[in-house]
Amino acid sequence: MCATIEKKDSVNLDAVREIIKQFPQRKASDLIAILQAVQEEYSYLPEEAMIYVAAALGLPPGKVFGVATFYAHFTLEPKGKYVIKVCDGTACHVKKSGDIIKMLESELGLGGDKITSDDMLFTMQAVACVGACGIAPVVLVNEDVYGSTDVDKMKELIMKIKEEEDAA
Repeated sequence: MCATIEKKDSVNLDAVREIIKQFPQRKASDLIAILQAVQEEYSYLPEEAMIYVAAALGLPPGKVFGVATFYAHFTLEPKGKYVIKVCDGTACHVKKSGDIIKMLESELGLGGDKITSDDMLFTMQAVACVGACGIAPVVLVNEDVYGSTDVDKMKELIMKIKEEEDAA
């Protein structure tokens, strides 16, 4: 039996070239900063971009992939336009953040290893703690913080986002 590798969509590397230009000395010590900028641009680290960065810095691609997979901050999979982080730390868990997670999985068609909706609109992650225990349960949508939330408030927010996206 032979495994096949699915070819992903090609990535325009113009942005990566511009990012690399910001590091004229092209040192290996610039790698993390460059990967952070690439992820900021694409919302993940495309394989083609990492290979390009490796070549530009004179590093083996394995070194770049190793760094990208070592740090939890980096992701190799595309994320949705709206990244939803549900705090499931102790205070939030006690105040039913698990119910919010279950509702989001159901509402967005997520679960198991699938964290991004088919329409690439939402990515949902349960996180250990966001440091806002006083307003538990807490949900972050991109950079917006929603405290003292519940299943109904989150359903309402998801509906509002979907309506705004449909109108756009």
